[in-house]
Amino acid sequence: MSEKVRIAGIVKESIVDGPGIRFVVFAQGCGHHCDGCHNPATHNFNGGNLVEVDAIINEMKKNPLLDGITFSGGEPFEQPEAFCELAKRSKELGYHVMAYTGYTYETLLEKKDQRLRLLENTDLLVDGKFEVEKKSLMLKFRGSQNQRIIDVNQSRLKNEIMLSEIN
Repeated sequence: MSEKVRIAGIVKESIVDGPGIRFVVFAQGCGHHCDGCHNPATHNFNGGNLVEVDAIINEMKKNPLLDGITFSGGEPFEQPEAFCELAKRSKELGYHVMAYTGYTYETLLEKKDQRLRLLENTDLLVDGKFEVEKKSLMLKFRGSQNQRIIDVNQSRLKNEIMLSEIN
């Protein structure tokens, strides 16, 4: 039996949640409660549905056009074990992994727990809380100007934050 993840929902094909065609998993549960949040229904940690990681992987396999998977929220880093398993299994199948988080990259690096392992299995990270006063509809793949799109692989390699080319 595979790990279970508590989700608010899934979008099987998206072109607005990362580069290419994405399978998007919306985590249920978020403690950030950003003013103006895009998904306030995802805040309750007891809402949504528990779904097996296997079921998500099997659903992804049905679409040969997918480029990757995106973890949105809620806050995927509040369920690091399950999302880490989902990320690792997705990468093993050749999918690109992108995650949104209200945490900063620096904060996640300081974590000595599963959140760091989830980060290590992420290719692109959109970090930082949504800030309504910095909201812009002109930003690619993010909601507010304080958020960064970080190339996690390059950042780990160079030991400094490397912003993605898709900024």
